[in-house]
Amino acid sequence: MSAKVEHLEGTEFQKSRAFSPAVITEGGRTIWLAGQTATQDAAGKDISSDFAAQTKRCFELMDATLKRAGASLSNLVTMTVFINDPRHGDSFVKLRAEVFKDGRFPASALITVSHFARPGIVIEIQGIAVV
Repeated sequence: MSAKVEHLEGTEFQKSRAFSPAVITEGGRTIWLAGQTATQDAAGKDISSDFAAQTKRCFELMDATLKRAGASLSNLVTMTVFINDPRHGDSFVKLRAEVFKDGRFPASALITVSHFARPGIVIEIQGIAVV
């Protein structure tokens, strides 16, 4: 059985911040993604402390994991995003909007933390997808 997924229409503010206030699902399979971090890009180049590069790489890695499970980023219904500096918040919103160009944004939380498991990590993204 495939999932029925409904994204509730967001306010103008919610749309400007690239998230949905709620995503309603019925049926389907749920995929719980582990938190994803990255300090190297796909070519093995060091991207420690590079917020934009790490964000893009996290989304690439999440998409690859979802594809292994028969899904893609478009199936994400919610994400929890941890950043180490609140000044990265606006940058993250712009990067997320580039990933979800169709405006069907996952529900989301954006949380600032003081440290990550390894030096050089500046963002971690965890998500749940429904197919």
